[in-house]
Amino acid sequence: MNGILEFARNIGPTRIAAMGAVALGLVGFFIYIIFRMSQPNMALLFSDLSLEDSAQVVKELERRQVRFQIRNDGGQILVPQEQVARVRMQLAEGGLPRGGGVGYELFDKGDALSSTSFVQNINHLRALEGELARTIRGIERIQSARVHLVMPERPLFSRERVEPSASIVLRVRGGLEPAQIRAVRHLVASAVRGLSPQRISIVDEGGRLLADGAGDPTGVGGTSADERRIAHEQRLREQVESIIASVVGPGRARVQVSTDMDFNRITQTSDDFDPERRVVRSTQTREEQSSSAEGNRDGQVSVGNELPGANNTGNNNANNREASRKSEEIVNYEIARTQRTEVVEGGRIRRVSVAVLVDGLYARDGQGNVNYQPRSTEELERIGALVRSAIGFDQRRGDQVEIVNLRFAEAPALSSLEPPRPWWQVYEPSRDDIRSGVELLVLLLVSGLVILFVVRPLLKRIVTPDPPAKLPAPLPAPPPLVEPMAAPANLPVVAPPLAPSDNPTMRMIEMAQIQGEVHAASLAKVGELVEKNPHETVSIIRQWLTEAEAK
Repeated sequence: MNGILEFARNIGPTRIAAMGAVALGLVGFFIYIIFRMSQPNMALLFSDLSLEDSAQVVKELERRQVRFQIRNDGGQILVPQEQVARVRMQLAEGGLPRGGGVGYELFDKGDALSSTSFVQNINHLRALEGELARTIRGIERIQSARVHLVMPERPLFSRERVEPSASIVLRVRGGLEPAQIRAVRHLVASAVRGLSPQRISIVDEGGRLLADGAGDPTGVGGTSADERRIAHEQRLREQVESIIASVVGPGRARVQVSTDMDFNRITQTSDDFDPERRVVRSTQTREEQSSSAEGNRDGQVSVGNELPGANNTGNNNANNREASRKSEEIVNYEIARTQRTEVVEGGRIRRVSVAVLVDGLYARDGQGNVNYQPRSTEELERIGALVRSAIGFDQRRGDQVEIVNLRFAEAPALSSLEPPRPWWQVYEPSRDDIRSGVELLVLLLVSGLVILFVVRPLLKRIVTPDPPAKLPAPLPAPPPLVEPMAAPANLPVVAPPLAPSDNPTMRMIEMAQIQGEVHAASLAKVGELVEKNPHETVSIIRQWLTEAEAK
């Protein structure tokens, strides 16, 4: 213990504190590493779960005593990586997750025979809605889906049949394209008997109507006439602005498009007859032949007399004979006929009007003033030709394109003509940027102060060795307790002083040698006295210790 206390006294309290802090830091670091290494590697079990499915899965994992983590507000559940496959199979055995609804597994129960037809129909409708919702969720950008089917029953002795309908609520990431919306409608219509795509309504989670189920035969449900017109005008405006901006520069042109559209659906049927083109349709031929004779033999009526050619026999009694023959032919001709049926869908463009406002040119003169210069007529004509080509200009339907060159109220920034701005003017910080910069500056300042006034002295004390302790001054010789005796023969003989030297360095060396010899002689004398008088020496040392404690 004395050695440990002496070692601690030599290194000092500062070094002990530094070593303790370093040791605690290392212990904490290793504890954190061991704790992290002891935890299992978690892997994703299910994602994009509804709250109902997440609650059922968590309940089942707790019952099976499986470690899990919940993230994304219950939408993701993680389990140890080596247990992912086994847990998925166990949950699938119990029908989890259900995907926010039930499917055809609803009929897996054994009480199907005891249920009524009404319950069976309701369960079939629920199962069909659940299966459709699961299938729709497999489409890209669709997170969840809920399907409602209306399957009306046909009344007895009724000739009218009410068509089924469906409504779908979708939760999407971003937005759905028109092709995806049509795909959802046709998917549901193909899965339900008697359901047409025009009878399906689709709404997103924001309440926006994506498809109208009012029975629109054109298949553009959910898009009114104004919306279609506005979308067409916006598309044309973007095309015109894109092609003009490449010529006059971005922001130097304003484009407005007005479209007159006809949304009437027209069906036309026409028949054309060509009298010059005749073809035989049918031919009917009819022939008639009759004969009569008078004065039959003996006036008797017999079979032989009535047979054809009986009168040609050698009968001398036959008198007058009459015969007639008639032939009739009827030919029917068909005139060439062309029948044509045309269906003109709604949304035809009647007329397009485009107004383009183009800014002029700006230049800086020798004095630094900005001068405005209008564009030439030739340049405006070229811009007009580009606009007419972009919108599909048709003069027969009355399309109009007007190009006007006027000076804008705000002149463009002539960055190429102006001298470069200083760096502090290039970046225009916002209030949030200033707040973030101040926080970063304060953090750097505090970190610098901690490193300068805490870490640096601590490291310096640990690294820098302690200065060597100063030797105490030689104690004065105690008064002789006995009479002085002659010096022993083995004591070192003090050398006589050397001759002084003119070199200062040599003089200092000589003085040091003399002092060393004197100290050695004094120590030898004291040692001799201690050996000869041990009791007196102990008394003197005790007296010194008592005086030191008293001080």
